[in-house]
Amino acid sequence: MRTRGAVLREAGTEYEIVDLEVVDPGPGEVLVEMAYAGLCHSDEHLRHSNPGGRYPIVGGHEGSGVVLAVGPGVTSVAPGDHVVTSFLPACGHCRYCATGRSNICDAGATIAIGQLPTGTYPFRLDGEPLGGFCIVGAFARHTVLSEFSCVRIDPHLPLDTAALLACSVPTGWGSAVYSGGTRPGDVVVVVGLGGVGVNAVQGAVHAGAVHVIGVDPVAMKREFAETLGATHTVADAREAAQLARELSRGTGADVVVVTVGKMSAEVMAGASACLGKGGTLVLTALADHPREGHVDLNGQVTTVFEHRVQGSLFGSCNPFRDIPMLARMAEEGRLELGRLVTRRYPLDELNQGYRDQAAGETIRGLLVHG
Repeated sequence: MRTRGAVLREAGTEYEIVDLEVVDPGPGEVLVEMAYAGLCHSDEHLRHSNPGGRYPIVGGHEGSGVVLAVGPGVTSVAPGDHVVTSFLPACGHCRYCATGRSNICDAGATIAIGQLPTGTYPFRLDGEPLGGFCIVGAFARHTVLSEFSCVRIDPHLPLDTAALLACSVPTGWGSAVYSGGTRPGDVVVVVGLGGVGVNAVQGAVHAGAVHVIGVDPVAMKREFAETLGATHTVADAREAAQLARELSRGTGADVVVVTVGKMSAEVMAGASACLGKGGTLVLTALADHPREGHVDLNGQVTTVFEHRVQGSLFGSCNPFRDIPMLARMAEEGRLELGRLVTRRYPLDELNQGYRDQAAGETIRGLLVHG
């Protein structure tokens, strides 16, 4: 099959729209016609560097679509099924899946090169094998996925908003609820109010936080977070730290979730200043390059105040449990999805979508295939 998709040929370049060859699905693999793909900041990081990975690579990992064909042995989905992609495949059998940590499943070892768990690549470009970012490649109209990366959803659910369930919604929601362990009565600070951060706000509200402080320099994002339940919003972490102490009656935030577009030592210092005794600092943000993500941790303060620093990948969610659950919550009016999409873009305008994101003009951009 031939299809069109957005490819990064090397670091530091923009996405190039090209014609691709899509391989036939092999054992345990699924051919999907993508309908929508979210413009996640992780794919913007990919544009700058891909540590441990390879170029060229097809971008996109937050997507939804329809199954066209399945390979031998596939039992969880069938042609015609509507699916949401899981950018972290979950095999259900490895050590991590077996202990309830499917977000770090062994099958995800090749997300940076896009090689399927079977050892094949889903695409060919000019005869050369090509991977899809996070073993998905949602910026291509058609792609081949592992069965472990396909989460079936009810056919009546809108595929456009369902795409956000592939990454931004569970990553943000789970960062507050699962990774941060937010409890009723907590004071929570969310640093960064983009596509992931606003869902951390939703998660903190759902978990019963009495105060949720959103931090972002962009006024539009602060105002939007307030419509999702943020009780206070401020422009910088210094203001948030002071406010957290006031609202907690002197102690500081119980949970701080860091969801900025680019992690840095400065961001870490500001987030740490918000944290109260016994609090949890959740690091969900990434840097453009690992060397830029080095942060300082005051060991003395961490020990004396019993701070907990928790990394969060996919919000510590289980895709096969949490994606359907979050979809049901949205159906029942307990979770906002529709208003998260700020703008929609055809494939040819993908780079403009990321320029709009960098300018702080979108909560979530959505790529519309077809």
